[in-house]
Amino acid sequence: MSFGQGGGYGGPGGQGQGSGFGPPGSGGPAPDWSALADSAAAERRRKRRLLTIVGGALATVVIAGAVAAAVVTTSGGDDDPSSGASDNRISGAGSESGKGEPSFSSVAPPPNPRDFIASADKDTAPLTVDSFYPNAKITVDGHTYERRATHSTDECASGASTKLGKVLTANDCERLLRATFTRDGTAVTVGVAVFAAEGPAGRAAEQASGNLESLPGAGVPEFCRATACRLTSNTLGRYAYFTIAGYSDGKAVTTDDRLTKEAVQDTGWYVYRRIMDRGREQALKSTEQ
Repeated sequence: MSFGQGGGYGGPGGQGQGSGFGPPGSGGPAPDWSALADSAAAERRRKRRLLTIVGGALATVVIAGAVAAAVVTTSGGDDDPSSGASDNRISGAGSESGKGEPSFSSVAPPPNPRDFIASADKDTAPLTVDSFYPNAKITVDGHTYERRATHSTDECASGASTKLGKVLTANDCERLLRATFTRDGTAVTVGVAVFAAEGPAGRAAEQASGNLESLPGAGVPEFCRATACRLTSNTLGRYAYFTIAGYSDGKAVTTDDRLTKEAVQDTGWYVYRRIMDRGREQALKSTEQ
């Protein structure tokens, strides 16, 4: 781009006369100051409109985000002041008319079932084999087991190996409830150890060493006495529960054995559900009193 005479910006060929803006006395035509002022004012108005439109779009995004957050984080519905009610409803127009502050109805959340299985203070339902193992047959994940034997004792160590018995005794185990189930040549004994609170139950499961004593029963000889078997330990609330699974014919269990792995998982899950049901039933009763 070339500079034309008079210091203005010239067009093709470099001739600036009559084609650019020059200072007074440069020989070029005087600019139309009125037109320039109108053009500048129009540009300012266009920018203000653009800012208003952009600002409005941003406000819309912010509002939409606030509504989404309210929906996600609140569950009070129409009775919850944070659910999008008008300012008038929240502040209570009644207070301005002498009718007092508004009242909002609320529903207390249901009791947590875990609170009722955390300690003996709330967990007052009967501690019997029928309350933990009420079913003659159980089906878990498509696998059906038959209950063959049950046993309950206040002498927890009598239903466990020497090592596990010492752990149960050291943590003041109050009762041990066992049941044996069979499926396709496998036998599994599951035992629920009862403690005063979840603290000692958790310690017993963590410190577990040795094994639960298998429980023979109808059609089930002694098993897992002098051969490799699969063991598990777990805890829920004030209960620690253990499993031991093997084969009725005494065959040793290998690391990748599928049937015994399913047996300990299925019966452990069954007992977990029974303990949780115990908490739910007591929580429900507490709301009816």
